[in-house]
Amino acid sequence: MKLFRDSFQEMANAMNIIGRARTETARRVLIVLLSTTASSQAACAGAATEPIFNGRDLAGWHVSATNHHGQTHAWRVEDGVLVGGQEREGVGGVLLTNRRYRDVEVALDVWPDFGCDSGLFLRSSEDGAAYQVMIDYLDGGNVGGVFGEGLGDLDAKPSLDWMKAWRRSEWNHLRARIEGDVPHIRVWINDTMITDWKDTANHAAGDAVTGAIGLQVHGGSRWLRGGRIRFRNITVRELR
Repeated sequence: MKLFRDSFQEMANAMNIIGRARTETARRVLIVLLSTTASSQAACAGAATEPIFNGRDLAGWHVSATNHHGQTHAWRVEDGVLVGGQEREGVGGVLLTNRRYRDVEVALDVWPDFGCDSGLFLRSSEDGAAYQVMIDYLDGGNVGGVFGEGLGDLDAKPSLDWMKAWRRSEWNHLRARIEGDVPHIRVWINDTMITDWKDTANHAAGDAVTGAIGLQVHGGSRWLRGGRIRFRNITVRELR
């Protein structure tokens, strides 16, 4: 009987040891999982939204000296709003960030006069070759489509929902995201997605995967005489 009791006690001790080992293993697995989750959350939190227009001046921006639309210096800041227009009739241009970006989400408020052809440039070269989110606000134009400005035959039309989402003669909120070596571009107007498009290859100038963010004033006749486009609350969020 004593031998049986001793054997039973040894078995119970062994089970306790195994149980403690399993508990310790589970604890370590839990710590790893929590640490991984915390790291992921920290990485997401680190992708903060940052303003790239200070509402006072053009610090951090410059006019392209080589853009084929012109080199308009008619950009100015009025009451916290960035206002663009042709310097003289027919002379447009592109305002570029000094910094280059890769995968980003750009958001801004925009108010163009009807008859003005503008755009938000993504991954732009210094001379303004870029993936352009259209702000082509004139007869036959669209807002939110994707056009290859200087990139060849690339023209992705937005959903017709853009006309329902767009508010005439007031501020509209435009948000555009570009991701991947082969660009995947999504566009929202007033929080309604109106474009979800992926290129078939990287058509950026020089196969670049980074570039400036730009704002366009179209040259030539695609601009209302004396017309203006207004931007405010311009922000960027880097996605990686």
